[in-house]
Amino acid sequence: MDNKEKFKQLFLSTFQLSACTFGGGFVIIPLMRKKFVEKLGWIEEQEMMDLVAIAQSSPGAIAVNASILVGYHLAGIPGALVAVVGTVLPPLIIISIISMFYVAFRSNAIVSMAMTAMLAGVAAVICDVVITLGKSIFEKKRILPVAVLAATFVAVQFFDANIILVILACGLIGAVDTLIQQKKAEVRLK
Repeated sequence: MDNKEKFKQLFLSTFQLSACTFGGGFVIIPLMRKKFVEKLGWIEEQEMMDLVAIAQSSPGAIAVNASILVGYHLAGIPGALVAVVGTVLPPLIIISIISMFYVAFRSNAIVSMAMTAMLAGVAAVICDVVITLGKSIFEKKRILPVAVLAATFVAVQFFDANIILVILACGLIGAVDTLIQQKKAEVRLK
């Protein structure tokens, strides 16, 4: 596949995913995984998980962050630009149209019921993301990632910990763990 065709496919994929995704960034993640990992085979499963983790840890909308990272991973800066335009364009068009008819949309009972029904679907997709990401942590059969997962949940849920501090602490723990694992691998190779 030449670059022009790859950019076209990247744009159309991100545009389609963004146009058909309701409920926020966490909803687009499993769809991106299915598209780029399973269907197109452009990204490995573990790479996608890493990109999602970085996107979640970065400021801004997760869907945009994930698109930028996927695009950059696939085709560098031009790929990131193509992916972000494909992701941002559908909501921009939809929000512009809705803003023109805001009063009519707000008071329409059918629109209100449809939005309420979409919440159930969004919750189901978010549960799917949690289960998929959680599975990859438990499959590694290492205690540290599971302990960090549990401690993070407890800190945020029960102690109202500052999410920025939690993310920084998790990043630091992950960096230290990676260095330790690399040192152990080097020792085994010698």
